[in-house]
Amino acid sequence: MLNAIHNKLDELFPEMVDIRRYLHQYPEVSFQETKTAQYIADYYEELGIPYEKNVGGNGVIATMKGGKPGKRIALRADFDALPIQDEKDVPYKSKVDGVMHACGHDGHTASLLTLAKTMKDFQDELPGTILFLHQHAEEYAPGGAKPIIESGALNNADAVFGTHLWATTPLGVLQTSKGAFMAGPDRFEITIQGQGGHGGYPHETKDAITIGSQVVSQLQQIVSRRLDPLETAVISIGQFEAGNAFNVIADKARLVGTVRYLANDVQEKIISEMEKVVKGICDTNDATYSINYEKGYPPLVNNAEEAELVLHASENVKEIHTAEEIKPVMAGEDFAYYTIEKPGAYFFTGAQKDDSPYPHHHPKFDIDERAIPIAAKTLIAAYLAYQEQ
Repeated sequence: MLNAIHNKLDELFPEMVDIRRYLHQYPEVSFQETKTAQYIADYYEELGIPYEKNVGGNGVIATMKGGKPGKRIALRADFDALPIQDEKDVPYKSKVDGVMHACGHDGHTASLLTLAKTMKDFQDELPGTILFLHQHAEEYAPGGAKPIIESGALNNADAVFGTHLWATTPLGVLQTSKGAFMAGPDRFEITIQGQGGHGGYPHETKDAITIGSQVVSQLQQIVSRRLDPLETAVISIGQFEAGNAFNVIADKARLVGTVRYLANDVQEKIISEMEKVVKGICDTNDATYSINYEKGYPPLVNNAEEAELVLHASENVKEIHTAEEIKPVMAGEDFAYYTIEKPGAYFFTGAQKDDSPYPHHHPKFDIDERAIPIAAKTLIAAYLAYQEQ
């Protein structure tokens, strides 16, 4: 049956491209994906596959019960876009100013929708039940996965699998991990209140820029000097805002950044050490401060058995020439919530486009659309392999 399914997916490749390009032209940012959700629902309506809308927000879950007994497995695709201006010169360029699919979620949606269309033809032969899980709001915490789980929609699921079209991995390569796979991404904002004054009289001020610069420098030493060298973490400052004139010493500085980690105890250590660093520097300089630390998604940790299953299942996908385990990446993903609750695994499907070397979240981001059916083929291969356990 698997070969026949794969052949049908190949036949639907033009439709996959059409869906992906339509969604690429009409993107919607996280928590505002109402038209995209309706597009997905309308597709299942036309297929005659029962579905539920507004799951945990804008989520859509379609359910296909096979003709043979088996397990209940969710296959997940996200569908939100990003607040980025599309700078590609292509016919399917975003028509929405300041919004684009800069992470491949349009391709994820096209992959899962056409997989559902394919499986409709094989429903009588299908063991178990497929939950086609279309998730909103992956890009921004608190995300869509957590409320979908809290809705109870996956209470009876036995496992969950998902993939990300990965634009920096070559076509035909599958990557995953049998443990920690993606980082926990947190956000923090530090405000330093000093005392401004004339640029010619620094001794009469409490220079927020100087103080902030010390904070930036010392925060880097949390990772290099206060954590076990065998632990993995990143502290990055993305914004440093202070001052408004060349001859005025700033009274306030605002630092915004991210923490990435793979172990929960490392996260807590960083939070504690960050407080010590900022307090110590501000106390020394007679300044005050505030820290707003926002915990994001937990690290995405694959279940080892399910990750191994994906690796083996990929051997049945002729377009995949390399299936490999890789070290964790420091990007985040709210698929993490699913593997906390259920057995499952997440993997990257190589989608690097030869003439588009741009990474995820770049204004010129694009994918090799030949990866879309590869993603669908691997998901259904994993589904069927899990049914045989």
